[in-house]
Amino acid sequence: MSPLKAFRIVAIAEAVSWTGLLIGMFFKYVVVKDEIGVQVMGPIHGIAFIAFVMVTLRVGLDQKWSKKQLGLGLLSSIPPLFTVVFDVYAEKAGLLGDSWSDDAVETAQG
Repeated sequence: MSPLKAFRIVAIAEAVSWTGLLIGMFFKYVVVKDEIGVQVMGPIHGIAFIAFVMVTLRVGLDQKWSKKQLGLGLLSSIPPLFTVVFDVYAEKAGLLGDSWSDDAVETAQG
């Protein structure tokens, strides 16, 4: 799987889980005062958030992002749906390659 594909999958998953959590919070606090949406989506979003941070670090280091680019990538996980915005930016800026660096391939092969 390419860095582009790995990053895109996790960015979208994080954004979708954020949306689900926001919907769950809306129902909890506004509509039915029931916590089930937050109880279900909270852990899912937590896992997606951690996965996004890990993949961002892995891809950013592998693709030799600047500290600013890496920081922006990590910060994009905080506002809802910004992971997708950063994904679009990163692709247009050429930050997401079609292959991993030679160092990553050698490390993976042992």
